[in-house]
Parts: sequence; structure tokens; C-alpha cells
Amino acid sequence: MKPEDMIIYEDREILVCYKEAGIPVQSANIQVQDLESMLKNYLRSPYLGIIQRLDQPVEGLLVFAKSPEAAKGLNRQMQEQKIQKYYLAVTQSVPSEKEGKLEDYLMKSRDRNTSQVVKKGTRGSKRAYLEYRVLEEKDEKALLQVKLGTGRHHQIRVQTAHAGFPLWGDQKYNPLATAEFGRKIFPALCAWKLEFTHPATGKKLCFRKKPEMEIFQKFATVIEME
Repeated sequence: MKPEDMIIYEDREILVCYKEAGIPVQSANIQVQDLESMLKNYLRSPYLGIIQRLDQPVEGLLVFAKSPEAAKGLNRQMQEQKIQKYYLAVTQSVPSEKEGKLEDYLMKSRDRNTSQVVKKGTRGSKRAYLEYRVLEEKDEKALLQVKLGTGRHHQIRVQTAHAGFPLWGDQKYNPLATAEFGRKIFPALCAWKLEFTHPATGKKLCFRKKPEMEIFQKFATVIEME
């Protein structure tokens, strides 16, 4: 996908784009093309303020700042939790509760690039909070909408797995995914809705982008209605 095909919205201050699964937002490996370098080449500008990140295997919407002033305003919204991020996820099994809240403490392992749930008070752990709602059940799977309260490493993937309904296709946290496919696939997770205030105009903005992964097509009708 070309950078211009990723752009959902652009003006003088901000840029909203869709990231495909498998593309890193940033990469220290110069041989790996990342979203940051692609967008900088598109803008022909050395400046691009990274406000949010998505895991490399996750698809979805991201907002970037095109000026330091816009970055300052958007980062303030992030710190004050005023940028609302909603995800769609397909789980391997159906949650027992049709809507709920998950609150855990996560510990990140840098060596293995994973996170795990640990006891509250564990040194180095961070509180992780999210809300979910089951939108539809089909073929013993469930389509969830997830609203993040915090933005921890692999948060949705780790918390849903710990709660007993891991993400379909998540070979890092769902053992059934490895057994079922035997090849590399991406977890069924998409940052599909993004709400924030424009840092220059103060206008409330809302963007949506339907997931492109094939597994979401099972739930296409419900997604269209949301």
C-alpha cells in the first residue's frame, strides 16, 4: 500500500492514516520499511510527530502531528486520556459475560517482547484497564468492541487471553492459533475508531475504518451497523 492510499484525513496540522497489519510504526532496522519513514517521504518533511503506536501485527487508525504545536496539543490529550480509541477484536471463544471491564497489572519482558499478568504491587508492573462489549457471536467466536482505558504493551491481547477468550490468530498469546494454522498470521485486532479534538481548531473529530482482515467478514453486517 502506498502512503497516499493510507491517508484518511490530512490538513496543515494533523494526518490520520490507516496502518496495515505487519507494518511497524517505527523500526530501528534500516532494512525494514516503517510507517514513520513512509509518511515522512510522502510529506517531504523531516518532521512527523508520533502521538500513538500500534503493535506491528495490528491494523488500524493512527493520528500524527505535522507540526510541533499540533504534537504538543495531541500529546496533552493523550496524557489526559481525551483521545478515545476503540478496537474491534475476534476472540477464539465467547466470553461468559456479554460486556465487562478487565483490570490487571502487566509486566513487560523486553527479552521476549511479551507481557504477562502479575499480582498487584509487583515491582515494575503497570495497571491495565479496558472495557469490552460483545457485538455478535458466530461459529463459537465473538466479535468484541474494546475501549482502552490505558495503553500498555500488548494490552488487549494479554488481558483477553488471561480472561479466557484470547484473540483469534494471536500466535503469541493464543496456543490454539499456532496449532490451528501452523503458519504466521496476525491477531484479529483492529483500531477501528478514533476520537479526539483538533489541536488547532478545537473541533471534535471522529474517524472510522472497517477492518481488512478476512476473519472480520464473518461479522460484516454488525460492523456496518455500529
